[in-house]
Amino acid sequence: MQRRHLIQTAGLSAIALATALSLPAANAQDNKFKIGLILPMTGQSASTGRQIEAAARLYMAQNGDTVAGKKVELIVKDDTGLPDVTKRLAQELIVNDKVNVIAGFGITPAALAAAPLATQSKTPQVVMAAATSSITEASPYIVRSSFTLPQVSVVMGDWAPKNGVKSVVTLVTDYGPGNDAEKFFSERFQLNGGKVIEKLRVPLRNPDFAPFLQKVRDAKPDALFVFVPSGAGAAVMKQFLERGMDKAGIKMIATGDVTDDDQLNDMGDGALGVVTSHHYSAAHPSALNKKFVEAFQKANPKMRPNFMAVGGYDGMRVIYEALKTTKGQGGGEALLAAMKGQVFESPRGQVLIDAQTRDIVQDVYLRKVEKKDGQLYNVEFDVLKGVKDPGKAK
Repeated sequence: MQRRHLIQTAGLSAIALATALSLPAANAQDNKFKIGLILPMTGQSASTGRQIEAAARLYMAQNGDTVAGKKVELIVKDDTGLPDVTKRLAQELIVNDKVNVIAGFGITPAALAAAPLATQSKTPQVVMAAATSSITEASPYIVRSSFTLPQVSVVMGDWAPKNGVKSVVTLVTDYGPGNDAEKFFSERFQLNGGKVIEKLRVPLRNPDFAPFLQKVRDAKPDALFVFVPSGAGAAVMKQFLERGMDKAGIKMIATGDVTDDDQLNDMGDGALGVVTSHHYSAAHPSALNKKFVEAFQKANPKMRPNFMAVGGYDGMRVIYEALKTTKGQGGGEALLAAMKGQVFESPRGQVLIDAQTRDIVQDVYLRKVEKKDGQLYNVEFDVLKGVKDPGKAK
């Protein structure tokens, strides 16, 4: 009898949850506009959370916390980089806090965990970090302000074979973005006549790069192509140099996650000369970026903004502009429509939120680590303009 009662109760709570999620954000607090920012503030991806929160707060400080008559409130939650926690927090923010937008999402599994809740509740989900190509297909309510791994990987697949790299081993973290980086870099590199000797994948949790790097050393490729999540670049670089792979004539080429601006100075001069392809560098020479970097460092004295920061900063802009366009009226559908098709100048260069895919179209830069004013920077030396996500290009 007790078991039947428990089953009935569970069934009722599931129905109540579904009902709560299907109701649009309540207008009980008409003068408030709430943004639920779900980020890894602790754990392996904590640097991502710190960068995005700092950038979001900077955007609010610069643009005010009242838009279209609404008081903007940022509610920051730490999901520790665990998708089950992300899902629970997204549910609480939508049902209990009645947020108008959920945003953040440090890694792909977190973004995917929240996607069904965004769909069910018709709440826009602004992905400011996670970079697997397929994320925007997980919900029609997802808009991305960060980047995709195919976007930045194909650019390196074009550059490397034209610049003396004939053979590579790929080394990627074994989850969505890493698999994207491996696939799109390898395909483009081989299309251009290069040879991929071996493809290595490192676990996402507690990675040990040493045995993988030994394999690379034994294979003796011209270069090692690397993707690791933001925050793990310093560990790869340290072990690459400790094994003397640069002295053995193996170049490191990578996506910009590896020479992360947040960690670059800690990597030391061994990182000099490493070439990466990415959509943002703190050294991007535009006037707008110089102002952004200066303001960010003034507000956060011990941090240099990285590509995660620009994803958070631009994500806030997308939300603010959508709120202005809708004049604070209408629910998630109206906000989503106002997010699609936005074109603007970002600290990274001009960007577009593609109205069809809800994904970001942006310039991708080739950069080399150089020393400027006693510090290490990713200095841009070439650019491919207006790159769409090749994972969706038909």
